[in-house]
Amino acid sequence: MAEPSNGTFTTSEEWFDSGGTRCAARVYRPTTADQPSPVVVMAHGFGAVRALRLYAYAERFAAAGYAVVVFDYRNFGESEGAPRQVLDIAMQHEDWRAALRYARSLEGIDPARVVAWGTSFAGGHVITIAGQGEPLAAVIAQVPHVSGPAAVRSTGLLAALRVGVPGIRDAIASRLGREPVYVQSVGLPGRTAMMTSPDACPGMHTLFRESGLKEDTYPHTVAARIALKTGLYSPRRWAGHIECPVLVQIVAQDAITPRRVAERAAGKMRHSTVRVYEGGHFDPYVEPLFDTVIADQITFLHHHVPSLPKGHA
Repeated sequence: MAEPSNGTFTTSEEWFDSGGTRCAARVYRPTTADQPSPVVVMAHGFGAVRALRLYAYAERFAAAGYAVVVFDYRNFGESEGAPRQVLDIAMQHEDWRAALRYARSLEGIDPARVVAWGTSFAGGHVITIAGQGEPLAAVIAQVPHVSGPAAVRSTGLLAALRVGVPGIRDAIASRLGREPVYVQSVGLPGRTAMMTSPDACPGMHTLFRESGLKEDTYPHTVAARIALKTGLYSPRRWAGHIECPVLVQIVAQDAITPRRVAERAAGKMRHSTVRVYEGGHFDPYVEPLFDTVIADQITFLHHHVPSLPKGHA
């Protein structure tokens, strides 16, 4: 559910252009700001949308004095774009860069103090774009996807083969201009879905419930062609090129983005802060872990990108 603002911020529903398509963005502005504010730009993970608990984080950031832009990728959530539920990695990188440009253009924003916040698959995206030279004041990567091969290994060979077949069918359909072939984003162990760890279905159900949404509010599917690309996507290759401070938050029992691989990726970063928590991949979004995770994020921001610049009384 949405958390009360207590008058500390305002919100507005806005749009920005990415590749000729409108992406939906909710903008949070702290009401106490009397000078240009730093801004946190946020997007969700694999096949997910901003309404699944990202607003809870944004409200905490705004109450702490930060402007926030929370957006949906093209083809997902409230953003435009067709066909729907098509997850294209390069296109999502373009959406990220467009969102960052949009955030820098907002009135009352300090364009030199922009933070990229990504979780799960988007945690990999923010590591990638930062490593590729996007000028950022800081990065927050929560339970980030850092290694395609490691993700496939953690998923299991049989599970990967199950989604590989519809993945090939969907890739062929795309070439022929046909409608996508879809698979479930999450499913029970042994079923055909992109994420089938024991905590995947319960975790997604919890995200919907704690966001105050019905299960059918948003699709639980994704175009199957992404199954052929996930194993090839390894943001850790860019980790050593990141110049700005990075907070990497890892859960010890993560069955989707393994702890050991995330720790090694963080070790390649010049200015990384690593926090490890007990729990599974979906636990940071909700209590009892959420309060600890968001508190660590705000502490990191206050240290590296303070809401008031140095010397301001």
